[in-house]
Amino acid sequence: MALTDDAIAKIRLMIQSGELPPGARLPPEPQLAAQMGLSRGGMREAVKVLESARVLDVRRGDGTYVTSLAPRLLLEGVGLAVDLLRDDTLLEVMEVRRMLEPVATSVAAVRMSEADLDELSTILDNMRAAADDHEKLIGFDTAFHHTVVAATGNETLTSLLDGLSSRTVRARVWRGLIEGRAAHKTIDEHHSIYLALRSRDPLLAHASALLHVNTSEAWLRAVVAGRADDATS
Repeated sequence: MALTDDAIAKIRLMIQSGELPPGARLPPEPQLAAQMGLSRGGMREAVKVLESARVLDVRRGDGTYVTSLAPRLLLEGVGLAVDLLRDDTLLEVMEVRRMLEPVATSVAAVRMSEADLDELSTILDNMRAAADDHEKLIGFDTAFHHTVVAATGNETLTSLLDGLSSRTVRARVWRGLIEGRAAHKTIDEHHSIYLALRSRDPLLAHASALLHVNTSEAWLRAVVAGRADDATS
């Protein structure tokens, strides 16, 4: 492991220094191992780790390349990690969303294109039509919030919030909303966010998004509390 960690550190340094920029092809494994003074086994394991982290792209029969290093690639693992978190930590994730999502929505209010706003309108129509369909609501909810945050033009923020707003979290919240007959109220909250964005009002957009995240957090807390009660009864 120490040799593998050493190899990872050296490859990362080459990337960070610009010696291996995005899209660059790495030297053949024997050459790279000799250049770094490492075993081929350690180098091979390092490449596997960096491939899993979407830093390297191994193309069989062609070679190993540095990826684009785009945030959507490097932060892809956030969503996978969130799906594995325990209930109490998922509530911490919602707290992070509460810190970030309203600010992102306020920025989107002055950056969204008319096409983005029209897309949100269509998504809202679809949400209303699927008000009692748990699976469809998850998809439309994901599309709505991704469209809003992506309109900020900040790929890092978009990738991070996409990961934090994982399907697991959304599924638990929407299941609770439908069972509690509160789905229509939450769809109305989405409509309020849309109206604030359409009016290009950053403060109203921030407030509307904050109210919505607070509602989602409250329902997740209720779902978690219900599971805890079931476990102790």
